[in-house]
Amino acid sequence: MVRTELSGEAIRLARILVAMLPRQPEARGLLALTLLTDARRAARLSGEGELVLLEDQDRSLWDAERIAEGLELSREAAAGGPAGPYTVQARIAAVHAEAASAAETDWERIVRLYEWLVELAPGPIVELNRAAALAMRDGPETGLQLIDAIEGLDDYQPLHGARANLLSRLGRNQESARAYERALSLDPNPVERRFLERRLGDL
Repeated sequence: MVRTELSGEAIRLARILVAMLPRQPEARGLLALTLLTDARRAARLSGEGELVLLEDQDRSLWDAERIAEGLELSREAAAGGPAGPYTVQARIAAVHAEAASAAETDWERIVRLYEWLVELAPGPIVELNRAAALAMRDGPETGLQLIDAIEGLDDYQPLHGARANLLSRLGRNQESARAYERALSLDPNPVERRFLERRLGDL
């Protein structure tokens, strides 16, 4: 299956799960997360097939119908009982969806949600995402310190890409270049490789 088909299949299966478990808030949280994630699909690549980061995406390309359904489901899931990891992730996606622009994103709320998610589903990737959110709220130095304290992700390409971005924002271009080179050494897919090479070339 291509990625579009996989996304559609994930949404279909999540709908079945909600139908089978109508009183289970986490099933609604999962469906909300899949809808809100898929809603941004058309904006993730440029017309030339280049990766576009969330902060740079044309939000007019987001699927308004899926966002509306995802937001409603995420609210229902959050109100339905103790929230699980899918519901918290859906609420994070909802904060992004509710922002009219990247500049209007409520990073304070996102940080609080990631702190909640760390308690529910601790792990290095959740810690990485929390660090990225804290970098947006408190600045790149804070994010970099947290990323450098994460263990177990030395071979995880997104960690090195995130480090490279933060180092670049701090003006530490030589260190940023080394971090981009490390990310490139971890065999990213062709779209990610072009993105990382472009960022490296911009230093």
